[in-house]
Amino acid sequence: MLIAFNKPFDVLSQFTPEPGSPAGTLADFISEPGVYAAGRLDRDSEGLLLLTDDGRLQARLTQPDAKQPKTYLAQVEGEITPEALSQLQAGVVLKDGKTRPATARAVSEPDWLWPRTPPIRVRKNIPTSWVELTITEGKNRQVRRMTAAVGFPTLRLIRVAIGGYQLGELQPGQWVSIAP
Repeated sequence: MLIAFNKPFDVLSQFTPEPGSPAGTLADFISEPGVYAAGRLDRDSEGLLLLTDDGRLQARLTQPDAKQPKTYLAQVEGEITPEALSQLQAGVVLKDGKTRPATARAVSEPDWLWPRTPPIRVRKNIPTSWVELTITEGKNRQVRRMTAAVGFPTLRLIRVAIGGYQLGELQPGQWVSIAP
């Protein structure tokens, strides 16, 4: 079984709550027994999360040597520059090493985008822009650290694809069973 889930903001990528945390869990949305997340999304990230009961499929989706491309839409603080996009495309040096080259391009705010609760912080005199970023590795909070390293901190992060699997029209909290 393979499930595509649109993980909302402030939901953990696990079924058990963390002690003292008000964050939701996958158990608040998914009642299928025996499935586990194939990868993670941070509590403050949104979008496509795959869950499966197949250990080999889970490994194929998550192992670093599999190099599954993951595509994100990042709303960043400031107007993204061509120089910053070039740096993202070449790979960015982070504290834990240089990232693999990424595909990065400026995009318009998606017209299908749902409102986030709570909304992102807005600064009156600082615009925001959107970047589509595809990476083939999964370092902890990698996209956020990459955009910050090139001078454009991420304000909102939405994963829209993992390999050939797409978020599609799933709304936050919705899930669907898909063919592996």
